[in-house]
Amino acid sequence: MAKKKMKTSKTAYLIIALICLVLCEVLPIFTEKIPQFGTGLRPMHFPVLIAGFTCGPWLALIVGATAPIISALMHGSPMLIPTEIAMSFELATYGVMAGLLYSQLPRKTGNIYVSLITAMIVGRIVWCASMLVIAGRMQTQFTYHMFIAYAFVDAMPGIVVQIVLIPAIVIILEKANLTYRGRK
Repeated sequence: MAKKKMKTSKTAYLIIALICLVLCEVLPIFTEKIPQFGTGLRPMHFPVLIAGFTCGPWLALIVGATAPIISALMHGSPMLIPTEIAMSFELATYGVMAGLLYSQLPRKTGNIYVSLITAMIVGRIVWCASMLVIAGRMQTQFTYHMFIAYAFVDAMPGIVVQIVLIPAIVIILEKANLTYRGRK
């Protein structure tokens, strides 16, 4: 007799989203202790991306949009404007894109990578657009070189670790029936 998979409840999705939000606040505290590449790990990105895969696009959007603002209010660093505002748009995009693509693409391991990498690219583009708008409004400078440095060069440790760890975590969570299924 085949095992019947239980459906994950809405309450479970909310609890997972809250756990991801808490991780967004806690992980940076630990990674900042590694001065060589701690910020390059982009510790808030991990829980938001995981939220996209586990809670779906809309809860992940909320986690991504609120985490940087809560962090700035709790810890006072970095500045709310422009850094955290732009990061809120970026992380919200990560969550939405990962959740939407994951719920719509066929259940294949390769599609976890497609969802993840697409979310990472689109999120960085949204971050750049946000920074350009904010810089224009504040009459400050935001250059192409600044975008490349922050989004790719400085973030390389995080990009590599995310591409290695997140699919493995999602596969484990799939087996535990803790991922967002969306439409089939």
